[in-house]
Amino acid sequence: MNKEAIKKGIQKFGRSLLLPIGVMAPIGMVMGLTGALTQSYMIEQVAWLGNPTVQAILNSLKTITGIVFDNIPLLFAMGVAYGMAKIDKGIAVFSSVLGYVTLLVVVNVYLTLTGALADAETMSEVGQGVVLGIQTLKLDAAGGIISGLLAAYCTDKFYKTQLPLAFAFFGGKKFVPMATFFFMIPIGFGIPVVWGLFTKFLIFISPIFMNDTFGVGVYWFAHRALIPFGLHHVLASIVRFTEAGGVYMIDGQQYIGILNAANKVLFDLGPDNPAWKMAPDLFKYLASGQMLTTLFRVPAIGLAMYHTAFLDNKKIAKGAILTVVLTAFLGNITEPLEFSFLFIAPQLFIVYAVLCGIMAIPLNFLNIGIGYIRGTIFDFGIFGLLYENTNWWNLIILGVINFVVFYFVFRFAIVRFKLETLGREKGLKNNTLLAEKQFGKIAEIVIQGLGGKENIKNVDNCVSRLRIDLKDQTKVDVEAVKDSGTSGVFFPQENHIHVVFGPYVEFVRNAVDDEMKKG
Repeated sequence: MNKEAIKKGIQKFGRSLLLPIGVMAPIGMVMGLTGALTQSYMIEQVAWLGNPTVQAILNSLKTITGIVFDNIPLLFAMGVAYGMAKIDKGIAVFSSVLGYVTLLVVVNVYLTLTGALADAETMSEVGQGVVLGIQTLKLDAAGGIISGLLAAYCTDKFYKTQLPLAFAFFGGKKFVPMATFFFMIPIGFGIPVVWGLFTKFLIFISPIFMNDTFGVGVYWFAHRALIPFGLHHVLASIVRFTEAGGVYMIDGQQYIGILNAANKVLFDLGPDNPAWKMAPDLFKYLASGQMLTTLFRVPAIGLAMYHTAFLDNKKIAKGAILTVVLTAFLGNITEPLEFSFLFIAPQLFIVYAVLCGIMAIPLNFLNIGIGYIRGTIFDFGIFGLLYENTNWWNLIILGVINFVVFYFVFRFAIVRFKLETLGREKGLKNNTLLAEKQFGKIAEIVIQGLGGKENIKNVDNCVSRLRIDLKDQTKVDVEAVKDSGTSGVFFPQENHIHVVFGPYVEFVRNAVDDEMKKG
C-alpha cells in the first residue's frame, strides 16, 4: 500500500468519526448540565432546584442522555462502518453491531475461562464493567472502532461471495455479518491479552507517574495520548485504585490508590482537617489536572480554530466549534474536539499531548486543592469556590497561561501547515441553485460534468466537500462542474476529485446518490 493510499484511508477514517462525534457533542452538553444541577451541593445553594418536579425532570434527562454515553462504542461501531464501507453501508452497519456484541461476549468468555472476571464491587478497579448487560473489559470507543473497521472490511471483501449451491442462501450480503462474527472471535480473545500486557507495563512504570517533580506531567501526557486508543481509562484506574497510585495513611487507616484517599479527605474529613494538606497532591491527578484541559485548553483550541476559519465558513464553524467546546466545558467530554483534529493532523495531537503534560507540572507547587474527578465549570464552582482552602485562584492563573500557550500554538500550526480544521474548507459562492436549494439540479450538473454515471466509482463527503473516485479523470469537464455553484474543484490525486459545497454538502451528496440510482 503506497503513501497516498494510506493517507486517503486515514482521512476517510477521520471523516467516519464525524457522525458519532456530532451526536456526542449536543447530548453531552445536556448530560453535563443535568448532572451538575442534580448534585446535592448545587441543590443546597439554589433552593428552587430542590423542587421535586424540577428534580424529576432533570434526573430523567440525565438518565436518558446518560444511556447514550454508556453506549458510545456502539455509536462509533456504526459510524465507522458506515463511513468506511464502500458498498452497501446498511449491511456494514448491521454487521458492526453484531461484531461489537460478539466482541463483548468473547472477552467475557476469556475473562471467565482465565478466572479474571471480577466481582461487582471491584470490577471498575480492574478496568471491567457491564456493557449491554455483559460484564467485559471497558474498551470504550476503541471497541466500537475495531468493530466498525472489521465490518467495513468484511462488507467490501465478502459482499459478492458465492457459496456452493447447498449453502447459496447464505452467500452475498448475508455472508458479511457471518464473516464479521467469525473474524471477531480471535480478535476478542486477543484483546484481553494485549490489554493485560499493557496494564502490567503501566504498573511497572507507575513510579514515573508518581514522581514528585515531573510525575504529574508524565501522567497527563500519557492520559491524553492514550485517548485515541481508549486506554486512558486503564491508566486512570491503575493510579486511582491500586498501589501504583500510592498507599496513604489517614487517621490511622490505610487507603490504596489516589481516589480512595481523595474520597476520604474530600467527603469525610473536609478542608478543616489536618489531612487536607494531602489534597493538592491527590487532586492534581484528578479534577485539578482535568480542569486545565476542559476549562482552558479546549476553549483556547476552539478560539484558534474559529479565528483561523475561512471568512465564508465562520458562521457555520462558530456553531460547530462552540458545541464541542461547551461539551467539554459543561460535560467534561473532550473527545469531540480532540477527534476533530486527531486524524487531520496527528502530529498536532502529539504536540497537544506533550503540552498537556508540560503545562500540568506547575500543579506540583501551586497548592491547588480542587476535587473531585470531573473538570466541568460546575465542579469548579462546587469543589473550588464552595469549599475552603482550595486556592482556586491559582488554578485560574495557571489556566490563563495554558489558554494563551495553546491558543498561539494551535493558531500557528493551523495557518503554517494549512490544516483543514473546523471551518478551514473553502466557503460558498453566491449561486442561485444553492440559494434556492435545488439540490437535484445541482446533482445532475455535477454528475454530467464528471463524465456521467459510468465514470463515477464511489461518492463520499466530509464536512464541506464531495470526495469522488473516478474511473478516468480526463473525462471531467471542470467548468461544467463549476456551473453547479461549487466554490472549488480540485484533484488531490489521480482519479479522485473534491467538489466544495460548504455546509450544503450533505444535501448535495444525498441528491447525487439519488441521481446515481436512477436508471
